Amino acid sequence: MNRFLNPITDWVSTKKGMWITIIVWLVLMIALSMGPRLNDYKVANFQSLPDDAQSIIADQKLKEYFPNDQGTPGILVFHNSEGDVNPETVQEILTGITEANIKGIDSIVDISQLPPPALEGFYSEDNTTMIIPMSLEAGLGSADFAEINDEASEIGSDIAADSGSIEFYVTGPAGIAGDTVKLFEEADFVLLIATVLIILVLLIVIYRSPLLAFIPLLATVIVYQVVNQTLAFMGSGGLELTSQTTSIMSILLFAAVIDYSLFVFSRFREELNHYESKHEAMKHAMRATGEPVFFAGGTVLAAMLVLFFADFRDYANFAPIFGTAVFVIMIASITLIPALFTLFGRKAFWPKVPKYGQSSEVKHGIWGPVAKFVVNKPLISGGLVAVLMIVSALNIVNLEFEFDTVKSFPEDMPSRVGYEIVEQKFDKGEIAPSTLLVVGDEPITEEAAAALSEELTAYDEIASARLSGQTDDGEAVKYNIALSMNPYSTEALDFVEQLRNDSGALLDRASINGDIHFGGITPKLVDEREVNNSDIYKIVVLETLLILVLLFVLTRSWKMPIYMMATILLSYLSALGLGIFLVDVLFGYEAISTRVPVYAFIFLVALGIDYNIILVSRFIEERKSHKVKKALEIAISHTGGVISSAGIILAATFAALTTMPIADLFVFGFMVSIGILIDTFLVRGMLLPALILFFEKDK
Repeated sequence: MNRFLNPITDWVSTKKGMWITIIVWLVLMIALSMGPRLNDYKVANFQSLPDDAQSIIADQKLKEYFPNDQGTPGILVFHNSEGDVNPETVQEILTGITEANIKGIDSIVDISQLPPPALEGFYSEDNTTMIIPMSLEAGLGSADFAEINDEASEIGSDIAADSGSIEFYVTGPAGIAGDTVKLFEEADFVLLIATVLIILVLLIVIYRSPLLAFIPLLATVIVYQVVNQTLAFMGSGGLELTSQTTSIMSILLFAAVIDYSLFVFSRFREELNHYESKHEAMKHAMRATGEPVFFAGGTVLAAMLVLFFADFRDYANFAPIFGTAVFVIMIASITLIPALFTLFGRKAFWPKVPKYGQSSEVKHGIWGPVAKFVVNKPLISGGLVAVLMIVSALNIVNLEFEFDTVKSFPEDMPSRVGYEIVEQKFDKGEIAPSTLLVVGDEPITEEAAAALSEELTAYDEIASARLSGQTDDGEAVKYNIALSMNPYSTEALDFVEQLRNDSGALLDRASINGDIHFGGITPKLVDEREVNNSDIYKIVVLETLLILVLLFVLTRSWKMPIYMMATILLSYLSALGLGIFLVDVLFGYEAISTRVPVYAFIFLVALGIDYNIILVSRFIEERKSHKVKKALEIAISHTGGVISSAGIILAATFAALTTMPIADLFVFGFMVSIGILIDTFLVRGMLLPALILFFEKDK
């Protein structure tokens, strides 16, 4: 690897190479910035499930048999917290929305044409709430939903305000999807600002040098713009980009560039004491750190590319996006970052400027004594850490998943307020009804269709099963099914999964020969749970094996990669177990999204292994002239400061996700921050060194 890297980093460290490198990056950034914008290619109606998922097949069948009835449903909620809802005000709001001819609304139930008995089904039992179904046109995305919701909400809220008693909300799948888009758009800007400020403050506080805070951020801004614009071009070429993916990508980018910058300038500072020329100092600094930094980036890249093998398309979609970001970061780590630090030279460290010939300036703070303690008492230090991590890891038995995505949004989000009113006042399944499609081998009679409806409503878990359509030839019928429980709950998923498994017997009891398909939110969540569970094992196994192979190549040892990987896997389990406990105790999250353990694994393993690589690389370097114990003490003390600083900044960077008003990202950011701190101080500082001392011969 060094034979490939050394000529590059040697040239970048020269005066000519330094200037050419910086100019090329700036020109590249400016040229790419003239192209398409990333936000123009973000999709809101991203299909998470693979095409062969049962619920996706059901959707395709529904489009085939009922092509004109595939718009996204919404619910208009009218609520009076002080008494009965006034039907005249409701009609006035509906008339206002209808007369506005809002583009994208396909239909709204006209209650003025309904007889009184039919109207009763739209009222809650206490008459304080009324819900009116709405359907949007097929083919719209969530961004369109947001515009439609805004226009309808403005009209409805203005009329409701004049009435003085009614509250008006748009909810259901269409309302929730529209609010989600706005939520991410507003939160992305806050996330970016919070990330920059956190990094800036921490760099200044830790290193007390303005330029040492400015240079990594300058490199990050350049890389960020290059990556964003590259992804924009990929988006224009057909790559699907989502707000959640790009939000997490930006955190990964900031974290990785800052991390690698710290590793480079830490060694650069050492070499400035040994070489008068800043160019020579950077040349030797990169010869020492170029391979481990580039290799660390390679392990992160490999971890991201493993996601191509995932069936859940949210994870598979990460692969090209994160892979592109990490690839650009790897190139920047051996070109742009050393070039920028070389440009500023010793001035970068002002006011503590390293001077040529003063090798005694190296101070290891707390890591000098820690290193001595660890190498002299490995069983105590490593044993205590191992016990603490195993105990916290055992808490994963309490892991519970949350499928109700609405509950992860801010409590004052309009669609959530409307959602909770419907949940409280009506059958909970009315929030997001499922659709059942039956395709018969022969025309389905009215008697058979009615019999199937009776069979469905015989289940306590089903509140209603209304026949909502039949093809002209009578071979296909569909039902709207409202559950008697929250359609996003684990209980609902278990029931629908069981119902789907028993569908053959269900048709037999209704004397129908044919196929049955379940579509809608709850069946999709059933498939998501199944695919996600499969992907967790697949990603863990593939990523572990791939990183092990890369570590074998780096260390040229068969034992060292096993120590490194074992400690990282234990660290992940410990962070997950401790995180589950803390988010419940501190923030009241009793369950988490199915995505969080997978996201956390990807980032904790990929980024956590970086710190092990930096430590082990220094250990291998020192091992050439020292025994195991001494080499390890030097490695711990010399890398301790930069790794702990990098870990604190990396953890704080992911903690910026806690500014997001989406519980999934909040919990993910919190858990990754915990895991990074465990890696930084306990695994890299104590557990891994203890394992090395215990198993390696001191010769």
